[in-house]
Amino acid sequence: MKPGVVRIVAIVLVVGLLVGGGVLAAVTALHADDAAGGSSRSSGPAPTTTPSPGATKPPRAALAAFYGQRLAWKPCQDSFECATLTVPLDYAKPDGETIDLALLKVPAADPSAREGSLVVNPGGPGQPGTGYAASAKDVFRQPLLDHFDIVGFDPRGTGQSDPVDCLSDAALDTYVAGDPNPDTPAEVRAYEDSVQALGAGCVKLSGDLASHISTIEAARDMDVLRAALGESKLTYLGASYGTKLGATYAELFPKQVGRLVLDGAVDLSISSRELSLEQAAGFETALRAYVQNCLDSADDCFLGDTVEEGLTKIRDFLGQVEDQPLDTSTDRELAAGQAFYGIVLPLYSRDNWYILSQALKQGFSGDGSTLLLLADLYSSRSQDGGYDDNSLEANYAINCLDDPYAISADQVPANEPDFEKASPTFGDVFAWSLTTCGGVVARTTEKPITVRGEGAAPIVVVGTTRDPATPYQWAVHLADQLASGVLVSRDGDGHTGYNSGNACVDDAVEGYLIDGTVPKDGLSC
Repeated sequence: MKPGVVRIVAIVLVVGLLVGGGVLAAVTALHADDAAGGSSRSSGPAPTTTPSPGATKPPRAALAAFYGQRLAWKPCQDSFECATLTVPLDYAKPDGETIDLALLKVPAADPSAREGSLVVNPGGPGQPGTGYAASAKDVFRQPLLDHFDIVGFDPRGTGQSDPVDCLSDAALDTYVAGDPNPDTPAEVRAYEDSVQALGAGCVKLSGDLASHISTIEAARDMDVLRAALGESKLTYLGASYGTKLGATYAELFPKQVGRLVLDGAVDLSISSRELSLEQAAGFETALRAYVQNCLDSADDCFLGDTVEEGLTKIRDFLGQVEDQPLDTSTDRELAAGQAFYGIVLPLYSRDNWYILSQALKQGFSGDGSTLLLLADLYSSRSQDGGYDDNSLEANYAINCLDDPYAISADQVPANEPDFEKASPTFGDVFAWSLTTCGGVVARTTEKPITVRGEGAAPIVVVGTTRDPATPYQWAVHLADQLASGVLVSRDGDGHTGYNSGNACVDDAVEGYLIDGTVPKDGLSC
């Protein structure tokens, strides 16, 4: 592994891509091996603190056993503690099958200053929250580490919480490497076959679970978690897709909302097509900023003399890889899909742009090694050929369960002009992604909801002006949609705003979570 790439493994990257007909906001981090374990329901020692009055009162009597359960925290690695939380597979049938959710807690660094539990979610959908919590020292600043137990959970169907399975590792390799913007009849057939195989595979390999991993059900799980932690109100920090999860919670349980921070917000008011179109534009904006930075940082930028020259060179390179995959230092080639993921991954943090430059320089010279490594990091593929988690499959399954909207392959050409205008580099990939949920067979039993969160305490929504994955206007819109939404804006590059080098944002988030100081709505940082 080359020196520049080692650093990207150690840095938490909040990543947003449109995959499977919805927004994926993943976190690539140092994963906590065997992060969760232990048990269980109605046994073991009491929670860390005596439950607050009313904390364990269930919304329905039939859920009393779930809301009254106690967590048996056990040491799992380093100074972490792990447990499992039991929830119904189907909340309409609480006496039926159950799911065990993996939990990981990082105890407050300063017990004398402890405020309670801060539940965190890294996004995805599909990313395991236990790994996010295990990386707390890299993700969160010391004030939050001092004042809160950081509690991460793997949402149902992800990580170690009854993970949904859709494809074999070999088939997943083929899916990731596949051409994301087919332009020949044979490539279109292969693309359609992969979509059908993925959707059918989720149902075949996962059964009823595939129909019960929706965001609404995950939000219901968070309220059971709140009760098991002994908290009468939920304190929560969600990134990217985690903002959708948090906003959904506020709609379902407004009276249980304590202090919620939604960072890198998802707009819940627009269609899947609009989300895709605006996200495509966000990635183009990030790529332009990257090229401009190259021009500003060197007299002889390897991408050319202008932003347009640089973008054209990158587009031409992607076309060349599509026609002829590149050799790498492994026994695998860099194919079109992997080249796409390898380029977009470093765009999520300005700190990692130099790694993209290294990868592109290699690629231009015919070596796809670093781009392949980046693509593997994106997909959580390990060097032994397996996958460290099921984030790609869960992302697809959850997104398409929440919103099964899809167009057919023969409708893509009519959509391409809009997408190519929004993003000349990536637009066609996003246009084709609109077909992905066409292969889904699973259907949710949950009815759609309109998110307003009427009656909830103030909810802080953070947006970054040049966020590639969750464009800034999404934060503006979500703050507007939420009845108690408070917008905090960060002027900058990269995905999400907290702990990104902006003291104004950090102070606003920490002041709210720790002291309850609500930032001024519209605060610009």
